[in-house]
Amino acid sequence: MVRWHIGCSGFHYKHWKNLFYPEGLAQNKWFSFYAGHFSALELNATFYRTPTLKSLANWYTISPDGFNFAVKAPRTITHYRKFNDVQDIITRFYDLIQTGLQEKLAVVLFQLHPHYAYTEAHLDAMMNSLSPSFTNVVEFRHPSWWNADVYRTFGERNIVFSGISHPTLPDDVISNSRSLYYRFHGAANLYSSEYSTEELAAFVRLVEERDVSDAYIFFNNDIGGAAVRNAAELRKLISL
Repeated sequence: MVRWHIGCSGFHYKHWKNLFYPEGLAQNKWFSFYAGHFSALELNATFYRTPTLKSLANWYTISPDGFNFAVKAPRTITHYRKFNDVQDIITRFYDLIQTGLQEKLAVVLFQLHPHYAYTEAHLDAMMNSLSPSFTNVVEFRHPSWWNADVYRTFGERNIVFSGISHPTLPDDVISNSRSLYYRFHGAANLYSSEYSTEELAAFVRLVEERDVSDAYIFFNNDIGGAAVRNAAELRKLISL
């Protein structure tokens, strides 16, 4: 049976006020409110700036037992240096988030630049940088990465290939390890399109056909609060 971990890509969205967060709820209570509704969170702000140990420890303390965090790696690694000479940076980042989130750190997400195309050299650079001590997930934004060589290499290294729903990229549900990861960005309109009940139910069936133990599913269609509505509906669908 698949263990589902469902949530949103971030929680600190001012446009969720009165859509998800009740009127008058202080911003420093938003995460506690979020964690009362969902079992997982994808921390996206870490892509832009390094989190403090204090912030990570606070999220650890506030979140309930069994809560799971997926943490996006800094763009310095994936976009600026593109896995070249990043060992010190990536080691410090691993150590920081592991110390702060402890057993609630489920996966580390690496999102690649849209112009970063597949080559054997690029694949090797990635493989040489990621620590096997963590569950690493890679999300590609260039279509050349959807190929058998990448699936095979990732499978051998127990690295998870993130599936995505995106207007211009393949939307395959890929299971190359015991963990499955999928990000819903909005199929027609990026970050805003809402998914129908039928689309979500079809997705559940596809996941349940896979030989996986854990499914990490995050909604990044945050505009208009679509993400929280879809995440809540998906949770209902898997509990039927």
